[in-house]
Amino acid sequence: MDQINFNEATQTHSFFSVKQPAWHKKGQIIMDNPTSREAMRLANLDFTVEKFPLLTQIPAGINTDGVFTQEQVIKVPDRFATVRTDTYQALGVVGKDYNVFQNREAFDFMDSLIADGSVSYETAGALGNGERIFATATIPGEIVVGKDDEIKLYLFLSTSHDGSGAITIGYTPVRIVCANTLNAAMQQSRNIIKIQHFPSAKAKLSQAHQILNLTSKLTPLYADHFNAMAKAIIWDDQLKQLIRLAMAPSKETYQAVSQGMLDVCSTNFLNTCDEVFEYAMSDPTQQTNTTRGTVFGAYNAITGYYQNVRKFRDEDAKIKNILMGGTAQLRSQTAFDLCTHFIKTGHLNASN
Repeated sequence: MDQINFNEATQTHSFFSVKQPAWHKKGQIIMDNPTSREAMRLANLDFTVEKFPLLTQIPAGINTDGVFTQEQVIKVPDRFATVRTDTYQALGVVGKDYNVFQNREAFDFMDSLIADGSVSYETAGALGNGERIFATATIPGEIVVGKDDEIKLYLFLSTSHDGSGAITIGYTPVRIVCANTLNAAMQQSRNIIKIQHFPSAKAKLSQAHQILNLTSKLTPLYADHFNAMAKAIIWDDQLKQLIRLAMAPSKETYQAVSQGMLDVCSTNFLNTCDEVFEYAMSDPTQQTNTTRGTVFGAYNAITGYYQNVRKFRDEDAKIKNILMGGTAQLRSQTAFDLCTHFIKTGHLNASN
């Protein structure tokens, strides 16, 4: 399992957060937002990665011709190991076209997205032996739902050094009252860009600057939409149905729920829906003026369940699920679509 990396040299976990601890309760908590170089140091990310030819060892023995052969080391064609140059830990095996994207390049890119230096780093860390790194930062602008329910905009970046994932850059709004990530996609716009680790990766990174244009265009849309959700009333039985539809793991389950055939649904699925409903009805963040009995609260019940209640295998799994197109993000998107349809028509969408 990938866990927050523990740095033997400094005897610290490779993670920091500003003012508030993260869900895993590991790493350093600091009071002020650091610069990119300070963030790298605090998260133990100030290391480089290099590709080395992959070798394999053939033990001594008798070959198929009955001849004794000495132990030998041979090169594996077109395969390379990615290695941390500070600890000389092997991080992964990659092909000849794989391009190493150094940690400093990731932070330099985040800095470049906002020319006036107003990127405020909130978290950064490494998973496993350092094969996956991530960082989040607040960016200018906020959304206010109702009178005082604030939602900040966060930029995040994740990359890997083991060939397992693309360079991922995106932004997401986070509800301050419960640090609840809201992965809504307004008007089918994309808020995530993924770039593969090929030689052209650095050139393609320039495309990611469209994220800021996307942010500036979507912020007022988010504000209008979330405020419309906060004004729309939803009754308990409607909330239960919306949760079941949003949490449906398959089209078959979705259709069964839409037709009221709960008896054919799995016990595990129904129990999960009950947990989401319990969160919606009892969590303090769900009892504010903008969330209690509203469609905005219904949407937050789905996103908040994954952020604050659901148990994940490890930190990497949680990040993937919530921010990178995993189950949590898919369920949240379904909830967003259902809520949008509800405030427009007054009833739930029974198609999928």
